[in-house]
Amino acid sequence: MVPTNVLRIIDQIKPELTFSASRSSGPGGQNVNKVNSRITLSWKVSESALEPALKETILRKLHSRITADGELQITVQESRSQLQNKEATLQKLQELLTKAFAQRKVRKATKPGAAAKQARLKSKKQHSEKKKWRQKQSKKLLACSW
Repeated sequence: MVPTNVLRIIDQIKPELTFSASRSSGPGGQNVNKVNSRITLSWKVSESALEPALKETILRKLHSRITADGELQITVQESRSQLQNKEATLQKLQELLTKAFAQRKVRKATKPGAAAKQARLKSKKQHSEKKKWRQKQSKKLLACSW
């Protein structure tokens, strides 16, 4: 389910989105050389009419997908159809914005249980015993200290 605020944002920025078509790679036979089916969606986030707080969040959360001049580009070439690829780019944009505005769960600090502590101490004891048996006899005698 898509949050309503993301749908509202997409409706608000739709006039700012530019789509360009280019030749796609991959399957398609002779058709692939003639038809521009790859769609690239471009959106200048930095020059958008969105509220500054929303723009800041988008720029911060999607910084790895935004170019140096503040432009978000999404390219899709999954289908042979230009229309299906255009719809797929809008779907990808919607998913990116949903992910960007999703609230992260607060991590609750937990402590290990009594059984886990016991198991840890037991494994440490076994490890030290194993190392003790690897030592030379003279060191063992010194360790005993009668």
